[in-house]
Amino acid sequence: MAVNPETYHTIKKQLDSQNITLVAVSKTKPVEDILALYHLGQKDFGENYVQELAEKYDRLPKDIRWHFIGHLQTNKVKYIAPFVSLIQSVDSEKLLKEIDKQAKKNNRIIECLLQVHIAKEETKFGLDENELDDIMKDTKHSNIRICGLMGMASFTTDEKIVRREFQFLKSLFDKYSTIGTRPSAFSRLSMGMSSDYKMAIEEGSNMVRIGSLLFGERNT
Repeated sequence: MAVNPETYHTIKKQLDSQNITLVAVSKTKPVEDILALYHLGQKDFGENYVQELAEKYDRLPKDIRWHFIGHLQTNKVKYIAPFVSLIQSVDSEKLLKEIDKQAKKNNRIIECLLQVHIAKEETKFGLDENELDDIMKDTKHSNIRICGLMGMASFTTDEKIVRREFQFLKSLFDKYSTIGTRPSAFSRLSMGMSSDYKMAIEEGSNMVRIGSLLFGERNT
């Protein structure tokens, strides 16, 4: 399925009216599909794989704001550090230190979200509550800005489980919302995808990551 302009505009209008950022998840999608959304006005795109992101960055307009949303290995940070707008998937202190190091090398401040493990599945990455607390108490990083939290709910049709996980993440976000490298820095709560973004918004999300609704089912 190609990009559907009507679907995009409907979703974008709804989100804009609530001051919610739409991140179009473009992993495995061709440059042509990304350009189609870009020409409709979309500027924020999310990618899961470092090599794919680096290749797309080289080929696409430079005013795109690239979000890295997949599991990021420390040895690959250097490939996206020169240009990435927001790393949403920081799941360890070790990774945070490497991002800080590479940001310094590139004379940049890189914005980051801390990924919290809120789902029941063990396969999902993320910090637990204690690890999150330890990182939030440490403000020694000079070239990163911790801007908020990200989480992925369980893959289930049980709405109560998903809603409870979103509520838990929102409670953590509220707890730390006055902490950050600047008073207003900790302001982004990224939760909700194509299947559950409306529920996530109801529970306080102000950034959603939508792929299949915009691009069609993922290519493998």
